[in-house]
Amino acid sequence: MSRALSYLLAGLFCAGLPTFADEVDVTHLLSAQKNSGDWLSYGHDYSNQRFSPLKQINRQTVSQLVPRWIYQTGYSASFQATPLEVDGVIYLSMPFNHVSAINAATGQEIWRYEHRRVSTTMCCGPANRGVAVAQGKVFIGTVDARLIALDKATGIPVWDVPLVTDIGPTETVEQLGANNRLREKATTGTTGVGVNMAPLVVKDKVIIGITGVGYGLHLEAETPDAPVGTVVGFAGDFGRPGFYAAFDVHTGKRIWQFDTVPDSGWEGEFLETTPDGLPLPRDIAGEKQAMKQFPDAGRHGGGSAWTTPAFDPVSNLLYVGIGNPSPQMDDSSRPGDNLYTVSLAALDADTGELRWNYQQVPHDLWGYDVASPPVLFDYQSTAGLVTAVGQAAKTGWFYVHDRLTGKLMYKSQPFVPQENLFAPPSPEGTRVAPGAIGGASWSPVAYNPSSGLAYVAASHVPVRYTVKSLAVNKDGKSQRYTELEPINEPQWGTLTAISTREGGKIHWQHKTEQPLVGGVLATAGNLVFMGEGNGYLSAYDADTGELLWQFQCGAGVNAPPVSYEVNGVQYVAVAAGGNSLFGFKGGGALLVFALPSGGK
Repeated sequence: MSRALSYLLAGLFCAGLPTFADEVDVTHLLSAQKNSGDWLSYGHDYSNQRFSPLKQINRQTVSQLVPRWIYQTGYSASFQATPLEVDGVIYLSMPFNHVSAINAATGQEIWRYEHRRVSTTMCCGPANRGVAVAQGKVFIGTVDARLIALDKATGIPVWDVPLVTDIGPTETVEQLGANNRLREKATTGTTGVGVNMAPLVVKDKVIIGITGVGYGLHLEAETPDAPVGTVVGFAGDFGRPGFYAAFDVHTGKRIWQFDTVPDSGWEGEFLETTPDGLPLPRDIAGEKQAMKQFPDAGRHGGGSAWTTPAFDPVSNLLYVGIGNPSPQMDDSSRPGDNLYTVSLAALDADTGELRWNYQQVPHDLWGYDVASPPVLFDYQSTAGLVTAVGQAAKTGWFYVHDRLTGKLMYKSQPFVPQENLFAPPSPEGTRVAPGAIGGASWSPVAYNPSSGLAYVAASHVPVRYTVKSLAVNKDGKSQRYTELEPINEPQWGTLTAISTREGGKIHWQHKTEQPLVGGVLATAGNLVFMGEGNGYLSAYDADTGELLWQFQCGAGVNAPPVSYEVNGVQYVAVAAGGNSLFGFKGGGALLVFALPSGGK
């Protein structure tokens, strides 16, 4: 298939022209996306494999890789974006939701959109993970909970719609009491509503979800450069339920909405174990009794949508991850399994109807959001070929499911240390690893379809969960809350190659000095690219994990790299702007690399 035809087919598929899509085999359309030299969507294509078919930069040539150009955004803040490259133009979202169109070969700015927030309050910081490009528009979800369509050629807004009008109540530092040491800490985030994820365009629909519901009260770290400060979850009603929703690409009209907490039945079956059989520390009888006191807890049930879905055009299913219940960690006011929080779920792309969900941790007490994007691939089981969906979890496992039924096929060997897993928070403090930081947090994995290896960036950050109470009323009734604090001991990261063809066996693993947050790129040049908080962008041998190349970018590389081709030249691009939650050095640059000769 020619490159020009690949562009045409991929563009028509993303545009969702119904007559053409009905006439052409949909698997050919998906192949067109996969084989494109462009980077068309957040995960490169609908599978979220983050695999580039380009191989001009490979194991033999990568040592020659040099910066070709650098684009300075002018903003120094947590920078998590995946730049998209379409027909020689990069579309880059920046912190606070500014967007630029940039010549992908020269770095020259074509246009720039400056976002004006309708609210100065942000639940979850200024970071944005990317845009979607389709049908002559650039789509972005914002920190002030809006979905905006920009004209692709000019950057001028075409339409702008609010995602929510009912934010719900939020936690405050005053709830900690007058003498609490944490009262002096600055609030860095709180339950609210915003958008971090990059949208996904499927046919004539823009898919987006909200974050911040059940976020808890985030406070600055006790020590400089610490990975996350204290997180506090108060018992009670805070925030609102989360959702994924689809909007018309032309008008912004809402087509459907899937609420990540159901209107009824969020208590589930009161499971005593995880679906894969691990015991959970639950007082089932006490929870059922508490249902009488908290019958409407689901109205503030949480379930943020942190991650861009994967899409299977054959089954017409979207695969979405769902975050923690609200209140975060503290469970005294939310009895039951708290469906559909901490789940991987499959939705009908036309209607938003739930087809299946797999709740990794019922009645979550630890903040185990399903945050890393799902990835689609084929799995050769003993019974034959299975179309699979994988998800790298905060718990430290890579889960692999039958994507049509949700059945768990297997989970990988742990890719980070697991210590005291699923031990409950306690008044004396409970040490758990991994905790809410992960394992694999929001960082996307990459998958090589030739080798069947999935590459996971993760963190080892042990945390302590402590249950506390505070007398706040004249009648002496206490306010219960749960604190999460990273423990002052060695922390590190792991880049792990997991063999999906050997039941999740670890093929190789590379340990880093700092926790990993950002994401991974795999290429047909048998390379894996990954950035670190210390400022290095690195390339590894995809088969062995050998470090082959590094470049110091001057700020934390805490965004996923991408690769694209323009005029016969392969480029690698990554945002370097650090991450304030982890104390990684801030910045605001997009760095683009190529071979000195341009591969010619």
